[in-house]
Amino acid sequence: MTLSLVRWMYLFIAAISEVWWTYSLKYIDMKKILSTPVKFYFIEPGHTKLLLPAVGYILFGIGNIFFFSLAMKEIPTAVAFTVWVAISIIGLKLMDVWVFKASSFNATDFFFYALIIIGILGLKKTI
Repeated sequence: MTLSLVRWMYLFIAAISEVWWTYSLKYIDMKKILSTPVKFYFIEPGHTKLLLPAVGYILFGIGNIFFFSLAMKEIPTAVAFTVWVAISIIGLKLMDVWVFKASSFNATDFFFYALIIIGILGLKKTI
C-alpha cells in the first residue's frame, strides 16, 4: 500500500469520524449531565448512558483531528478540506436516511450527491 493511498484512507477515516462526531453532538444533553450529581454516574447504570454522547464527542473529535492532520501531510490543504467536507456531507445524509430514518432520498438528492462524488474523484485525479 503506497503512502498516498494511506493518506486518502486517513482522510476517509477523518470524514467518518466527523459524521459520528456530529451525531454525538446532536444527542448530548448537557442540562441532564450537569444536573446529575457525579456520584450517580458510578451508582446507577442508567446515568452512564447520559455520558455516552459526550464520550463519543470527545473521542470522535480527537480521531477526526488526528486523522485529518495525518492526511494533510501529503494531500494539499484545499483538496483535503474539500474532500473531507464532501465525504462528511454525504455520510451525514446517508446516516439520516438509512440509520435514523430522519429524511428521504429522492432523484434530485441523488443527482446532486453524484455531482459531489464526481467532484471528489476529479480532485483526486488532479493530484
